[in-house]
Amino acid sequence: WKGFELGPIVMVSFKMFVLTLALYLLQGAGTSLIKLNNNGYEDVVIAIDPDVEEDENLIQQIKDMVSEASTYLYEATEKRFYFKGVSILIPKTWQTKPDYEPPKLETYKNADILIEVPNPPGNDVPRTDQFGQCGEMGERIHLTPDIISGKKLEAYGPPGRILVHEWAHLRWGVFEEYNEEERFYQSGGKYKKLICSEAITGINRAYSCSGGSCSFGTCRSDPKTGKPKKECLFVPDKVQNEKASIMFMQSIDSVVEFCTEKNHNKEAPNAHNRKCDLRSTWEVIQDSQDYKTSTPMTEAQPPQPSFSLKQIRERVLCLVLDKSGSMSDRLNRLHQASKLFLLQIIEKASWVGMVTFDSAASVQSELVQIETDAQRDTLISKLPAVASGGTSICSGLRSAFTVIGKKFSTDGSEIVLLTDGEDNTISTCFDEVKQSGAIIHTVALGTSAAKELEKLSDMTGGVKTFSTDTTQSNGLIDAFSALSSGNGLITQRSIQLESTGATLSNGEWMNGTIIVDNTVGNDTLFLVTWTEQQPQMFVSDPSGKTYDNFSVDANFKMAYLQIPNTAKDGIWTYSLTSSAQTLTLTVTSRAANPNVPPITVDSKMNKDTNTFPNPMVVYAEVRQGSLPITGATVTALIESADGTTVTLELLDNGAGADAYKNDGVYSRYFTAYKTNGRYSLKVRALQGANTQRSRPQVNGALYIPGWVENGEIKMNPPKPEISEDEIQANMQSFSRTALGGSFIVSNITSGCIADVFPPNQILDLEANIEDDHINLTWTAPGDDYDNGRAQKYIIRMSKDIIKLREDFDNALQVNTTDLIPSDANSKEVFVFKPENFTIENGTTIFLAIKAADKVNLTSPLSNIARASQSIPPSEDSSSPSGVSISTIVLSVVGAVIAMQVSHCVF
Repeated sequence: WKGFELGPIVMVSFKMFVLTLALYLLQGAGTSLIKLNNNGYEDVVIAIDPDVEEDENLIQQIKDMVSEASTYLYEATEKRFYFKGVSILIPKTWQTKPDYEPPKLETYKNADILIEVPNPPGNDVPRTDQFGQCGEMGERIHLTPDIISGKKLEAYGPPGRILVHEWAHLRWGVFEEYNEEERFYQSGGKYKKLICSEAITGINRAYSCSGGSCSFGTCRSDPKTGKPKKECLFVPDKVQNEKASIMFMQSIDSVVEFCTEKNHNKEAPNAHNRKCDLRSTWEVIQDSQDYKTSTPMTEAQPPQPSFSLKQIRERVLCLVLDKSGSMSDRLNRLHQASKLFLLQIIEKASWVGMVTFDSAASVQSELVQIETDAQRDTLISKLPAVASGGTSICSGLRSAFTVIGKKFSTDGSEIVLLTDGEDNTISTCFDEVKQSGAIIHTVALGTSAAKELEKLSDMTGGVKTFSTDTTQSNGLIDAFSALSSGNGLITQRSIQLESTGATLSNGEWMNGTIIVDNTVGNDTLFLVTWTEQQPQMFVSDPSGKTYDNFSVDANFKMAYLQIPNTAKDGIWTYSLTSSAQTLTLTVTSRAANPNVPPITVDSKMNKDTNTFPNPMVVYAEVRQGSLPITGATVTALIESADGTTVTLELLDNGAGADAYKNDGVYSRYFTAYKTNGRYSLKVRALQGANTQRSRPQVNGALYIPGWVENGEIKMNPPKPEISEDEIQANMQSFSRTALGGSFIVSNITSGCIADVFPPNQILDLEANIEDDHINLTWTAPGDDYDNGRAQKYIIRMSKDIIKLREDFDNALQVNTTDLIPSDANSKEVFVFKPENFTIENGTTIFLAIKAADKVNLTSPLSNIARASQSIPPSEDSSSPSGVSISTIVLSVVGAVIAMQVSHCVF
């Protein structure tokens, strides 16, 4: 980052109603505790955000919602699934009651359903975060108190039905069967309303609002294109007979089923068809592990759910640190990372103890509640200074349980376990770990750390991290920096602004810049470490004031600078110089304002273990409160056990590994495996030229504009609009780094690795007809998923969408001789005139595409794009069904194709 500069900071007033004071929710990195046990879902965690006003009625309403949902789910899945056991997490700020228990493994970080204040007020849209592709489990469900209490009944339906709709997103990775951006689509030369199933009844009406009043009238078509105008809505009948589909409109009383193969609308240009290859929701559910490992029950009704009420308490944590002989060369790094954790990461009012171990364990400190800097310093003085002996991890854990148990139950407590040694006896305490109810975060240091170490985190919902012995990567400090509370407010969380290192020659300088944006600045700390001699260290703030009054710990080769009060926002610079050695720099800070959520970056891999040659996916979520940050420059650094680092630019382009464009989730495939063993993920995010806040991506229940009852239209209030000016106000430059934990790869053979990775599936193919030509666009795949360049494209077309999907190889092929693939993630444009294929009024053409690499490995079939041509009707119709243009419009469904005459790259 030498010489890195950004433009001037823009200062604008900011209205905070567009931002939610979010909890520390490491999106997706928390491991869900849900288990399916004899058809019942257990250990479902529902968390109430501390910003939700205390209301004991809400707890009963949550119970009622889950009970209603359980019965509805049972019927919808043919008596296969229901809700069996649910824990409700209650904020620490709420009044304590005798029936509130302390949490065990439940945290806000691993909550499956979050009850939160609407943002902005009135924006009660239910939604589910989904990072992955079809069939992959989502991250979490977001609901509001008004949804749960039934106050939004007319707009979204009963709370239990809403929960089942969202549960299908979360658990089975299905997608929406509606499309608010494209409510009508062309088929057979006419426009049809986008519904699923097609037996749902209602009327089309134009609905518009202005100046606080709304009106509806005849739904008219654009005279040039024949397409129904934007204000044209489908208003369903209140009374229906159709039973499907829950993923379209669960709010209809008669709807009690998911779409099946028999009634699924395969032509509908919705997210589910595009991502799930035209399969119905029920077919995707049938392909899930839940379905395959269960059989239907016989009872008419499912058992009632059981509920546990868990109230958050102060954080209780014990450090368990390895000081065996193999740690002798690593004690400095242990001190540096642990000292940062005790100085900066662990939150005020937390209880902290310390245990060290070699072949036996020793208590260095009983639990102390952190209230003063002196208490932090006392704990730091207890860090081990000498390393010797063997490694007995279970001794350290048992001692930690005892330390915690003297003041608190071990349920919900945390243990940070650092070790670098082999220990073949670690499994002997697995049962004790499970029974303790403690959450264990593991830090594996070096290549010889116990192979079963991660099982401790897996069974308790803890964080898994790994650090190599490459000092420059700063891995151990990053690991401890990632251990903020899973239950703390985001404004209390320590946020890493920078983590970097360099190996210098004599007299060389390590220079760089740090961006302190106006969402952070409190409790800002610069930490410098070295391997040989203390360097000269200078830090300058945006006004040019220089700081060099570092607190130095020469024994353990580290120094830190605490910036008083709130650090000035803007560009800070640092300059370090020394003799030949390795230096590292870490900068952390906290929110500048307790009422303004800071910009955060959270990252993870799509799985914790992988077997070659399967690919993996890197995810990084950048947001401020509930608002996604789009247009940022996000980079993943993946370090293998041998110290090799692979750098990947993550993308939010809705192609390749990325599920949705501009949702603030940046993604990329990872296939550059180097060796078997542990890998570590770190992510950097910087504001780019087009960085901005965005509206939250909505993957959730459809807002119903109104109902037709007894022939009368009754409209609901319009959804609140989010002002773009308010979203973009006060958007500043920022920089962040975040550790995404560790993962393990196996089955890599030594020597040259063959090309085993095909191009990625194309999921954004679009098509339209202009005169007698067809225009196609898509995002280029790579040679290996979304890296490199594919060798060729295969484009085929058909008038039958099902035949194209099921018999692609025999469909009419487009001549792509002159179509040369561009580099991965480029925008491809291809225009061609079909041969032996007449385009006339009423023509609908379906197209799909595959990409092949240089060894002829081919991608899966793309989404299927549709192009239709029709002549607009001579008169407007209240039921748009005969339309369109002399050009053809595109609808994206779910398979593949492309074509050519000219080829452009953006």
